[in-house]
This record gives sequence, C-alpha cells and structure tokens, in this order.
Amino acid sequence: MNNNIAPYGERMTIAFFGVRNAGKSSLVNAITNQQMALVSDVKGTTTDPVFKAMELLPLGPVTIIDTAGIDDEGYLGELRVEKTIEVLNKTDIAILVADAYNQLNDYDKKLIEIFKDKNIKYIIAYNKADLLASIPQQKDNEIFVSALKNININELKDLIGLIAQANKKENTILKDIIAKNDVVVLVTPIDASAPKGRLILPQQQVIRELLEVGAMTVIVQPDELNETLAKLSEKPKLVITDSQVFKKVNAILPSDISLTSFSILFARYKGILSYSVEGVKAINQLKENDTILISEGCTHHRQCEDIGSVKIPKWLQEYTGKKLNFEFSSGLSFSDEISKYSMIIHCGACMLKDNEVLNRYKQAKENNIPISNYGITIAYMNGILERSIEIFK
Repeated sequence: MNNNIAPYGERMTIAFFGVRNAGKSSLVNAITNQQMALVSDVKGTTTDPVFKAMELLPLGPVTIIDTAGIDDEGYLGELRVEKTIEVLNKTDIAILVADAYNQLNDYDKKLIEIFKDKNIKYIIAYNKADLLASIPQQKDNEIFVSALKNININELKDLIGLIAQANKKENTILKDIIAKNDVVVLVTPIDASAPKGRLILPQQQVIRELLEVGAMTVIVQPDELNETLAKLSEKPKLVITDSQVFKKVNAILPSDISLTSFSILFARYKGILSYSVEGVKAINQLKENDTILISEGCTHHRQCEDIGSVKIPKWLQEYTGKKLNFEFSSGLSFSDEISKYSMIIHCGACMLKDNEVLNRYKQAKENNIPISNYGITIAYMNGILERSIEIFK
C-alpha cells in the first residue's frame, strides 16, 4: 500500500456508461491518455468494470471507471449489467457515451432517468462525431467528441472539471470543532487486530486534519491515558478513541472533557450521523432470534477478536439478553435482499465514498430497517452516546 495515494473514498469517481460499441473504452483511453481499457470492434469487449486511480488535471486524484454495455445480453450479460448498475452507487459524475449519428436510444434514456433519480451529475458525450458532416457546438452538459480523431477531448475534460468544481463538497472531519493550539488526545490501541506497521485509515486522516488545523496532538494507547492526562498542563479539548475501548476510556476520562470515537467522527464526515443515532434505538426492540446484518466497507483478514464479527455480536447479546442471529457482508457491494434483517450495523465507512454509504442507508430506510454504525452502537450500549456526540451540537 502506497500511503501517498489518495484513499479511494476521498477520490472523485468518474464513470463511463452506454451501450456496447458506443466507444466507452476508446473515450476512456483518450481522456486518460493511456491504454487503460481494451478496445475492440467486437460487442461486449468490456466485461467487468475497470477501475483506474489517477491524477486528472485540474481535478486532482480521481477514479475512472469503464463499464460493460448496459444492453449486454444472455446470462453473463445480465450479470455484467448488474455490475454496471452497482457502479452507479459510487459515481460522482457519469459520462453517458452515446452515438453522435443516431443520438439517444432507449437504453441511453433509461440511464439518464437513473442518473436523475440518484441525483448524479452527468454529461452526454456523443462519440464518433467525426462521421458527421459538421460537429455541433457544446450545449450545457452535451458535447460531441471523437475518441478516434481526438476531437473535443480536452473540451470534454474541461466540462468534467467545471461540473466537478461546481458540485465539490468541502467535507471536514473536525476542522469546525478544533482550533489551532487545542490539545487533542487520540487513543489508538495496538493489538492483534491493528494493521501491521501502520495506523488504520480513519486515524491517519484525523491526524492529517489535526496537523492542518495546528492542533497539539497526543497519541496514546489505552493503558497510557491516565498518566498522559496527569502530565498534560492543559486539559484536552477532545479525546478521540477507538470504539472498541469506549467503555475503558470513558471510565478514565473526567466528565468535563469531550469524548468521541473515530467511527462516530466518520459517521458525521460521511453524512450519516443523524441516521445512525436514530437507528441505534432499535436495539431495545430486538427480539429472540432476530437476524442482524453487520456490514463493512472493506475486506480484511478477520482476527479472533475482530470487532465486527466477534465483539459487537457478543456485546449485543449481552446487552439485550437475547439470542440473536448475525450475518456479515464486506467490500464494495451491498446486499439487495435486506428485508429479512431486523437491524443493520455498519462500519465507519472510511473506505467508501459518501454516496455509496448514503445509498446503503437510503436502501435500509426504504425497507424500514433501522441502521446504525459501529461507534454509535458501542457508545449506546455503554450508556455514553449523548456524551460521544455532545461536541457536535
């Protein structure tokens, strides 16, 4: 892992959609100025979505995605179309590659409706414009291009940049609650589940933002917290802990010092804090043999004391006094069959884009399934939820 590469969740995602042989892959190669995607006259050359992390000026770090044709056929074709539809949940800007000569077909129109329904900003790139007698002028979010003849490729990149800048959201993890010279203590356990030789992504991002703010940051393990507080000449503005040791840290920390967790910070950062706080109350309504989905946005080797698959299930059964059933999901895909669950508990979603995790929460809400996140759930079961979100009020 190259720690200098912007995390996937922090990159703008630009995805190319359209029917087979519209020239999506050719246009991707022209935009990126490299042979990122396989190009052929044979329909359906692109099968699974192709992801490429790169720097695209003037946007900076982006993820480019080339998808299979939305009109793919047969059993395998249907599976490819499902993968293409999945990409929509992680797309910031969609490029619909249409035929310049024949204009929009029914598949293109269906995609536009999906873009609108999901509130995805989109551009219609009419490819193969070199076959036209004259090339129409750019109009709003429509542009005529030719990947083969390199016509209006730079103009398309400029249009992508213009739309991206107009819709860029300046998220902040804690810049709005921490000021220069504030003392912030981070409690970061180094145990069997900690990644070898590095910190987990939320810890890295929090430290980076604290450095940008100019805060005085102290990083300790749980057993060092008491001694650290005694040695500090100034009371910390905030203590941020790994959720797994919430109970221990809360017992140590005086009540006049604000406390939260990395997971809760990321619930706020991703825009799901209020949903999670509301959803966590469903724990008190869980019944014997209810099934709970525990979902993570990344894939990792699970240790014997894994928080998602071991600790949270154990704590939930102890808290409720009921026998509960648990199912688990991980990675960038999310189950469509969620109606059987009584509750969903999600990780901090540091590896997911905002729209991905928001779509998961939206799906849960549409199915009337309460959903919360790891940190909120652990704080609630330890009776410290109000304390852990007080600083955001």
